[in-house]
Amino acid sequence: MKPSIKQNLKTLGITIFILVVLNVLGTLFSHRFDLTKDKRYTLSPTSLGIIKQVQNPLSIKIYMAGDLPADFRRLQQETKQLLEEFQAYNSNIVFEFVDPLENEDESEELTKSLFQKGLTPVNITVDDKGKQSQAMVFPWAVAVYNNKEVNIPLLKNIMGASTTQKVIGSIQHLEYSIADAVNKVTKNKQKKVAIIKGNGELNEIHIAKMLMQIRESYFIGPFTLDSVAKDPNGTLNELKKYDLAIISKPTEKFSDEEKEVLDQFIMNGGKTIWLIDQVAADMDSLYNDAGATLAYPRDLNLNDMFFKYGFRINPDLIKDEYGSPIKLATGEQGSATQYQDFIWKFAPQVYPKSQHPIVKNLGGIKFDFANPIDTLKNGIKKTVLLQSSQYSKTIGTPAEINLNMVTEKSTPQDYLNKGNQNLAVLLEGSFHSAFENRVLPFKDNSFTAKGKPNKMIVIADGDIAKNQLDKNMMPVELGYDQRTGNLYDNKDFIMNCINYLLDDTGLINIRSKDVELPLLDKEKVYESYTQTQFITIGVPILILTVFGLVFTFVRKRKYSK
Repeated sequence: MKPSIKQNLKTLGITIFILVVLNVLGTLFSHRFDLTKDKRYTLSPTSLGIIKQVQNPLSIKIYMAGDLPADFRRLQQETKQLLEEFQAYNSNIVFEFVDPLENEDESEELTKSLFQKGLTPVNITVDDKGKQSQAMVFPWAVAVYNNKEVNIPLLKNIMGASTTQKVIGSIQHLEYSIADAVNKVTKNKQKKVAIIKGNGELNEIHIAKMLMQIRESYFIGPFTLDSVAKDPNGTLNELKKYDLAIISKPTEKFSDEEKEVLDQFIMNGGKTIWLIDQVAADMDSLYNDAGATLAYPRDLNLNDMFFKYGFRINPDLIKDEYGSPIKLATGEQGSATQYQDFIWKFAPQVYPKSQHPIVKNLGGIKFDFANPIDTLKNGIKKTVLLQSSQYSKTIGTPAEINLNMVTEKSTPQDYLNKGNQNLAVLLEGSFHSAFENRVLPFKDNSFTAKGKPNKMIVIADGDIAKNQLDKNMMPVELGYDQRTGNLYDNKDFIMNCINYLLDDTGLINIRSKDVELPLLDKEKVYESYTQTQFITIGVPILILTVFGLVFTFVRKRKYSK
């Protein structure tokens, strides 16, 4: 055998041996490299912890396949790559992409079943070099685990944003959406949420959508304070079994005994969300022949408690130039009533500026007759979550509010140094009891004057958690305004508040992840379409052709001698 052949066989053998060794090592040790600048495919420790909970097969079906518009192809690809990361860490996670419109014979039945599950499609206007067409897309996924099912919204609604902006915002939230869904279907419910009743709070049908959302992750139940009058200690002991209490727009005074129960619940570590209206005013009361109502202060007998905890809700109304749109009848044309769009300044449309995980990357949040919150110095950490715009001011009460105010003219000077009123505040620390150094309304042998480290959130508007009712008196999506067709981020904000107060997995912190998406400027592409095609397609082919010709020429010249 020739020495050259022996050398080639030896080289081949060494190469095969190295490949076998690398494959064996690859099965024993695995590591994935994320070469993106923003580390978008590097899962957070929280996500990894949630993935470990998956002990049985977890199936995720994504209804985004087929011929999708360009923006949604990007969302589809990002979803696929992220799910591959989840699957790499736990093989029990399997997923598939489905086109619900692929088979015409079955698509109608399938889309109907998706509608029944709450998976509503979005109609997209596709602009291809100036040619517009309509496309229907289902930006949803469904996760199934141990016969438990949960919907995963893949497209985040951002009011007033373009499809591209919505997709970018959705990719920002993608890991959070998927990890949250996996956590819901795999983790047994542990925390308990009490919906406080007995002081004229919102009816269940008006907070139905919030309750349904809470029920997916936590045990939930109404808790009435009516029994305080007969058995205050028994009521307090029962309330202590809950982890969070939500007080949603009370309209009647709290007795001192009821306040002591809530106070001691807080001192013992119970979390609270206060949804408080300090002024009696509602949109429904405006829709009368006069188109007017009287807004007046509402005394709930809670001011001393709030003051002790470190805040005060003033009995004023906030009037904001960045109000929400409203449709009002302006006359008749023939037999048809004519409507016109106005801005209702008593319904601030708030876009979060804070980088706190509760509000980061949220869209517009709608308030109705909100009140300003003052924070007081008492050693408690306060984080302002939401504020009115710089072009806002307070209106003292009592005051008449009428629909004709939509025609009022204003100037920037009207709001000079009056804006940026606090609407929602997070308080964290060890609270002092409102009944410290006071005679107790009822005897409590376990009374605590200073509580353990705790958190609470106060929102100066009860209507932020209120869903509207359709013509059949059924609740519509929280944040959806039927009068204008706008969908606000009220539901996400409320759920983020609850998750932050109760979250022991750090899931809410995934929302802080920033993803940078370099996208082409479509207008510039259209202006120089041929040039862009040549650069993106022609130049690489040209480079390959030149390389091939040079390589062939050098090879012929070398071996022709």
